[in-house]
Amino acid sequence: MSSIAYDVSGSESGGESIVNESSRLGAGVLLAVVSAFTFGMSGSFASALFEAGWSPGATTLVRSAIGALVALPFGLRALAGRWRLLRANAGLLAAYGLLAVTGAQFCYFMAVQRMEVGPALLIEYTAPATVVVWMWLRHGQRPGLVTVLGAVLAAAGLVLVLDLLGGPSLNLAGAAWALLAMVGAATYFIVNADDSSGLPPVTLAAGGLVVGTLAVAVLAVVGILPMSATTDDVVLRGQELPWWLPILALGVITSGLAYLTGVAAGRLLGARLGAFIALLEVVAGVFFAWLFVAQLPTAMQLVGGGLILAGVVAVKLGEAPQGRPDATTDPVVGRTPHG
Repeated sequence: MSSIAYDVSGSESGGESIVNESSRLGAGVLLAVVSAFTFGMSGSFASALFEAGWSPGATTLVRSAIGALVALPFGLRALAGRWRLLRANAGLLAAYGLLAVTGAQFCYFMAVQRMEVGPALLIEYTAPATVVVWMWLRHGQRPGLVTVLGAVLAAAGLVLVLDLLGGPSLNLAGAAWALLAMVGAATYFIVNADDSSGLPPVTLAAGGLVVGTLAVAVLAVVGILPMSATTDDVVLRGQELPWWLPILALGVITSGLAYLTGVAAGRLLGARLGAFIALLEVVAGVFFAWLFVAQLPTAMQLVGGGLILAGVVAVKLGEAPQGRPDATTDPVVGRTPHG
C-alpha cells in the first residue's frame, strides 16, 4: 500500500493528499494533546472532593451528567436527524458508555480514593500497550523483538510503581481498580478510532456520556452504588474553595471538553497513535496532582513510571513499519498507521 494517503474517492493528486494528510495529522495531535491535559486534571479535583466527603459514585455521576449536558448539543447537531444511526449502534453506544466512559471514570476514581493520583494514572496508562496487543490479536500483526522488550520494560515499571518490592505499603485494592480503569481506557481508544459505525465522533462522545450517566444513576437508585456528597468547601493548593467549583471543572473541562476532543482525535489518528499521545495525561496528571493537592510519586515510582513510558514507546516503535504487507490497517479511511 502506498505511503501516500488518498481520500475515499481517490481523486486527489499526491501533493494535495500529502498536504491534507499533514493537516489531518496536525489537527489530530492538537486535539489529542488538549484531551490528555484536560483528562489529566480529573484526578486532582476528584481527590479533593473525596477529602471533603464526596464518594466516587457521586463524583462520577455529576462529572458524567455535566459532561453530557456540554456534549449533547454538539452531538445532536452532528447527527442532523439521522436517528437510524443511533438505533443501528445502540449496542456500541451502550458498551462505550459503560466501559469507556463510566467504567474508566469510576474505576479511576476508586483507585484515586485509595492511592495517589500519579501511581494510579501510571497503572491506567499501560492501556496503549494493551491497545497494541488487541490490534495484534484482532488483525494478526505479530510483535517483534522491540515490542517484546517494551512489554518487559512496562512490566518492570509496573512493579516499581506498585511498590511490589517495598512490602506492606502497596494498596492492592487501589492497584486493582487502576487496572480495571486501564481496560476502560483501552476500550476508549479502540472505539474512538473506529469510524465504521457511521456515528459522528461528537455524537459518539455525547451518546457515551448520556449512557454512562444513566447507568450510574440507575445503580445509585437501586442502592448498588453508594452515594454521598457535601456542600463543604474543598481544599485545592491549600486554599478553601466552594464545592461547586471543582464539580464544574470536572464536568465541563475534564468530561465534556476532554471526551469531545478525545473522540475527534481518535478518528483522525487511529487507536494506537491516539493512545500513544494520550500518555501525556500521565505527565499532566502528575503535574496537576502536585499543583493542586501536593501529591508527588516517590522517586522509585517515578523511575517505574519512566520505565512504563519507555516500554510503551518501545511497543510503538516495534510495530510493523508503514506500508509493509503485514502492517495492521488503521481503522480511519483504510490508512496504515502513522505511528
